[in-house]
Amino acid sequence: MNTEQLVETHRSTDNYQVSTPEGNDLKKGALKRTPFSKFKRVHSNFKSPLQVTESAKVSPAEEVAELKRRKEQLDAEIAQLEAEGYRVEELEHHIDMLHEYNDIKDIGQSLLGRLAALRGTTTRDLYSHFGLELDD
Repeated sequence: MNTEQLVETHRSTDNYQVSTPEGNDLKKGALKRTPFSKFKRVHSNFKSPLQVTESAKVSPAEEVAELKRRKEQLDAEIAQLEAEGYRVEELEHHIDMLHEYNDIKDIGQSLLGRLAALRGTTTRDLYSHFGLELDD
């Protein structure tokens, strides 16, 4: 399309009248747009997927009793584990070591991703290149 054709096209579009709803026309639904949706009721009220039914509600006294039962159960499990030779300090040490392992693994994954981007390959290819298992 040359310059003259563009100017002529522009002039011909200037003749179109554009109207927009004013004032009360909006309330009547003039030119109201409804987004495309496969659902019938696009403008329905939001309904949370986490709804509490009347049967699921418990009294505070029942909740306290259930929490006490759960505490006794956990105390019994702790006592059993201590009788088997496990110590709380040992558990804390293992948790700390797992955190450190996860941090190191995250750094390694990040480095592999950057190296793959620089080489224009995938991290999967780098795993085999460096002799790593995909489960690592």
